[in-house]
Amino acid sequence: MKKKVVKKLQVRPDRSEELSLFAAGYKRIAGLDEAGRGALAGPVVAAVVVLPKDADFHWLAMVKDSKQLQKAVREDIFTLMEDSGLEFNAGIISPQVIDNINILNATKKAMKLAIEGLKKPPDYLLTDAVPLPQLRIPQKGIVKGDCSCLVISCASVVAKVTRDHIMLKLDAKYPRYKFCDHKGYGTSEHLKCLQRYGACAIHRMTFGPVRDLARII
Repeated sequence: MKKKVVKKLQVRPDRSEELSLFAAGYKRIAGLDEAGRGALAGPVVAAVVVLPKDADFHWLAMVKDSKQLQKAVREDIFTLMEDSGLEFNAGIISPQVIDNINILNATKKAMKLAIEGLKKPPDYLLTDAVPLPQLRIPQKGIVKGDCSCLVISCASVVAKVTRDHIMLKLDAKYPRYKFCDHKGYGTSEHLKCLQRYGACAIHRMTFGPVRDLARII
């Protein structure tokens, strides 16, 4: 007897969290997410997006968690965000700082930088389960918020595309590591490069696979 394969339905992000906050009187609600937290090389990038209450951009229907989108679609959404004048910003923390303060603190620092780069501070933050107690802004962390909350999903796209662009530039500087393919994550191809060539200047030396496999070159 064949087993039934039940496919998980992908839930599209919505604005229910945001709308309840607008109803409570908040005006500038920002979504935050990061990209590159688990990578072995390159920066961690956090993005913040402020989505107005009356936002009716046609491209919002395309937005999902960046990991669920094809590269070309992410790039298209990012360009449409820029063209629409949507308010967003990114914070970037280098591998050296990550090694000095650890990846969680570096992620929080990137988020803080992203917020500080906005024209005006938000009055409420929705994050993908990363608390930011150092910021005196009301906030809520949502587990898997990049999948369920639209403004966080928008931030996930900005963070991912911004970081991908950085990794493509770094690929030109360090071509032997093929960062253009894996963006610094610990794929088998990347680990083979680490074993063969050692670590370069953008590797995170405190991360286990780098520390265990690589020698400084």
